[in-house]
Amino acid sequence: MNCFGLTDKGRTRPENQDSFLIEDCEKASCSILALCDGMGGANAGGLASQLSAKAFVNHVYHHLSTFPTRLSDYPRVMLEACDEANGVAWAYSQFGDHLTGMGTTLVAAVLRRNGSGYVLNVGDSRAYHLHRHTLRQISRDHSLVEELLEAGIITPEQALHHPQKNVITRALGSDQDVTADTFEVNLGPGDCLLLCSDGLSNIVPEDEITAVLNDSSTAEAACRDLMELALSRGAPDNVTIVVWKR
Repeated sequence: MNCFGLTDKGRTRPENQDSFLIEDCEKASCSILALCDGMGGANAGGLASQLSAKAFVNHVYHHLSTFPTRLSDYPRVMLEACDEANGVAWAYSQFGDHLTGMGTTLVAAVLRRNGSGYVLNVGDSRAYHLHRHTLRQISRDHSLVEELLEAGIITPEQALHHPQKNVITRALGSDQDVTADTFEVNLGPGDCLLLCSDGLSNIVPEDEITAVLNDSSTAEAACRDLMELALSRGAPDNVTIVVWKR
């Protein structure tokens, strides 16, 4: 198992409002990963993403390192951590007009050394599982475009260039309560888990992401090659990538 992450402000944005954290919890023999894509004026989005990623990881780490935890308990712990992160972001958003509207997506994972674990997401930052050279999106986007797709109002091709592609329907910090989704994962030998902000998924097609993950021998190599691809395409948004490779 090896894990690595990278973040970049991209080619056009003046600042980076994405954040990520990777933490090994030796007592529970697992890795805790969190990636956030902030939104809000001035530095509010960056603050929301940093606070939320830290609050989520700290809560999970404290629980798993303090209490014996079965795999079946992971979703509960992760949902509690998500509530904690949302509460922190929401509280900060009340401190002044300059922080009004701050919020962030969250995609996170807790993975045991044997590849078993869970993914959680709020918003449109994504989790992908590469298994036997095939890439599958684990998370479900909480976005207007996803709702239109599920309702059959637009096609997948129309979704790629929809004018409201970046409108999300859930975020941490936008309300006092938030609903997250959780998904069980099992990574076999050679499998990868990819977490990414939409700065990658909006600009690099899934077939190219698949090729990079298949060709990369390490998590670091995969992150660097994916980042290079995103930047070479103009990277109009912040780009953040985390890869856990078994």
